[in-house]
Amino acid sequence: MADLTLRNIRKAYADFEVLHGIDLDIKSGEFIVFVGPSGCGKSTLLRTIAGLETITSGDLVIEGERMNTVAPSKRGISMVFQSYALYPHMTVYENMAFGLRIAGVSKTEIDGRVHKAGEILQLGKYLQRLPKALSGGQRQRVAIGRAIVRNPRVFLFDEPLSNLDAALRVATRIEIAKLKRNMPDVTMIYVTHDQVEAMTLADRIVVFKDGNIEQVGTPLELYKRPANLFVAQFIGSPAMNILEGTVVGKSEGVAHLMLQCGAALEVSDDRGALSVGERISIGIRPENTHLMASRESGPVITGTVDFVEHLGEVQILYVDVAGSAQKYLIKAADDRAYASMDTIRFTAQAPDIHIFDAEGSSIAGRVLEAHPLER
Repeated sequence: MADLTLRNIRKAYADFEVLHGIDLDIKSGEFIVFVGPSGCGKSTLLRTIAGLETITSGDLVIEGERMNTVAPSKRGISMVFQSYALYPHMTVYENMAFGLRIAGVSKTEIDGRVHKAGEILQLGKYLQRLPKALSGGQRQRVAIGRAIVRNPRVFLFDEPLSNLDAALRVATRIEIAKLKRNMPDVTMIYVTHDQVEAMTLADRIVVFKDGNIEQVGTPLELYKRPANLFVAQFIGSPAMNILEGTVVGKSEGVAHLMLQCGAALEVSDDRGALSVGERISIGIRPENTHLMASRESGPVITGTVDFVEHLGEVQILYVDVAGSAQKYLIKAADDRAYASMDTIRFTAQAPDIHIFDAEGSSIAGRVLEAHPLER
């Protein structure tokens, strides 16, 4: 078991700083996922933890020991890379055993560790096969097995599924989830740009942008309570819809917002977070958008369907809304036909509407009134 503490970690290449002071505490046995767009610094941070990159400044502490200058082989860490990097002339058994043989581990110990890893990863019947006789998912499991046999304190995964096709990604993701279940005391840090992997695997997710941490929390916390516009739109598929507006008035702890689409919104603002004239954004997820029947009354936004994607159990509507340059996406049940140029009316329940200030930060205490979207 291993606790990790990162304090003000900075990484620079000459005058270009990639990581801008990362602070993070990881508990023993946690499955932590680093997620963010390409170039955000998540893999660089993983490599600094592994010792493959030097830390420009700050402190990396594992189980109370400062690791900045400790050699990678002495940190008690195993890393699984995006590339399988298997020896093609060695069997599965030999690939998993190779590192232990170099380290001088006894044959009996090696045999026990390799067979245990093979059992955990369901590779027992493939131990005498060469990598060329395996599928991509099986090869990735061999790479994971090679890490398991070292009995590490910390597992690091650097986008291990990105080379697999869609079906294998799902199957191997399930195998990694089972691996965590079978090794509950091992700390795991997993890097991906795929937010679906992050949501399904993580105990906690760390969202990165431009070398900074935007938010840390459980998958549900990030989905339900995003800290800012970036997290709101990065977590969730399709991304959260954003509509722009302005604070047009305040009265008795209530802020009155006018959206560019022509809808009005009342927000409780007991803390005085909003000012008259301030630009704001509201966010509504596609799956939280309620399509209204022609005779149904109530608060409403009107839009025109531009395109429809049929996905079987649902259809995704791409809707043009007045005052918005972006398409508004709606997840609709696939039991009603929609077509381009259809005019539709939709709304959302108050708890499902997120409010963001002019800087894109979520507004604390965003309790909405009972009539959220009123023309």
